[in-house]
Order: sequence, then C-alpha cells, then structure tokens
Amino acid sequence: MTRSHISVSVDAHARPEQVFSVLTDWSRHDEWMVLTRARVTDGNGRSTGSRLAAFTGVGPLGFLDTMEITEWDPPRSVGVRHTGRPVRGTGVFRVLPREGGGSTIIWEEDLDLPFGAAGRLGWLAVRPLNAALFRLSLRRLAALSDR
Repeated sequence: MTRSHISVSVDAHARPEQVFSVLTDWSRHDEWMVLTRARVTDGNGRSTGSRLAAFTGVGPLGFLDTMEITEWDPPRSVGVRHTGRPVRGTGVFRVLPREGGGSTIIWEEDLDLPFGAAGRLGWLAVRPLNAALFRLSLRRLAALSDR
C-alpha cells in the first residue's frame, strides 16, 4: 500500500463554533459535501469511538465510506479513521480562528492507495478532481455556516 496526502482549505466568515457545529451535524452533510450523505451508525456522533457511514455517489452508483471518530476537539478538529473499502486511511477537519474574525477550514486526508502501481497511477489522474471537489465542498460548508 502507498499512502497519499491531500489537503485543501477555505476561509469562512462564520466563527469556528458555528462552522464546527454545521460540519459535525452528520445528517446535514448532503447540504455541503458533494454527492455525499452521512449518518451516525454507533455512538452519539460527537465523541471518539462513534462510528459514521457516508455514501458518496448518485442513486445506487457509488461507494460506502465507514469511519470511526478518532479525534474530537470542538470547535477545533474532528478526525476519523476510514475503516471500509475502497477508502482506508485517516482524515481530519480543522477549524482555525482567523485574525479579525471568521475561520479557516482545513480538510486533510492520508489515504491508503490500493492496487499497487495501478492505484498510484489512477490517483495521479483523479487527485486534482478530488481536490477540486473537496474545495467546492468546503466552500459550500463555509456558505452554509454563514447563515
């Protein structure tokens, strides 16, 4: 397995507490995360050890990403360990206060790439699209948090 890192960030006008509240309202993920619905499958969704399931796709076409919350530090960060297939690795959202007000939202993923050389080659092709979709999702989260 090869591990790949991806990180994107956007600025929001909303305070970190507001951004974090919207970010961790798992039932609202479809309002900002592109093509993704999330739900809590075990625990309260607001503590380490809680489990989540997120389906990314259109209709029945897509994949299920199962996760366990490994870091819970409101309103600064929430981290997960991806436990399913095809997504494995870790992810974290950080919400940092900006000088003068507002927040910077950072989304980082360290993903285990399957399929050896073919997986690495495929990742080179889809990584820019993935980063663009992550950034679009964060822009949508920022706008939703401003309401």
